[in-house]
Amino acid sequence: MAKGSSQSGTVITLTGFASAGGPRSHLAVVGPRSLASMSSIASTERPGAKPSLRVNGTDHPISLDRDRSLLYVLREELGLTGTKYGCGEGECGACKVLVDGVAVRSCKTPVGEAVGRSIVTIEGLAQGDRLHPVQQAFIDAGAFQCGFCTPGMIMAAVSLLSRSPRPPEDEIRAAMDGNVCRCGGYLRIIDAVQKASSLSHGAGGTP
Repeated sequence: MAKGSSQSGTVITLTGFASAGGPRSHLAVVGPRSLASMSSIASTERPGAKPSLRVNGTDHPISLDRDRSLLYVLREELGLTGTKYGCGEGECGACKVLVDGVAVRSCKTPVGEAVGRSIVTIEGLAQGDRLHPVQQAFIDAGAFQCGFCTPGMIMAAVSLLSRSPRPPEDEIRAAMDGNVCRCGGYLRIIDAVQKASSLSHGAGGTP
């Protein structure tokens, strides 16, 4: 691996053996945060040891391939299929999960950036048979039709209410703007977030 610099970040040349024809080099430009994550991971790895992801309170060893997305690892390696693959471009929000409490688009998040951080998926919100207040509010409000976008909507709402327990409608609209509902159930989704805020405060807790 060789490094150089450019105005947009650090240029890294990765050389691998893709076939019997010999090595092949790839150029990648990464920002300071991505580079720091890669360096941190490399410095903590032991020979033969696998990095792990902390997902829903449990550490899961994974094989580190920096080309993979967090979404791919969650679905294909860990079997957590509640997080949906929608557009694959970070535009629809169906793949949102919480990373250190913040909703992120897992289809565009390199898995290397999630190592050492706390990840929560839709499967990790409920406590036993007790649904999270946002999950319950979506049911009470009938805020879904086909349900494909619902996990991402719920994760975005949980992230919003964790930082703003009593958001006005305009703040809800702004926070949910990155999520697409192809069935057009936006008014019920807004109602669900408002109900979740009331449920949380009525129970004396926070989402």
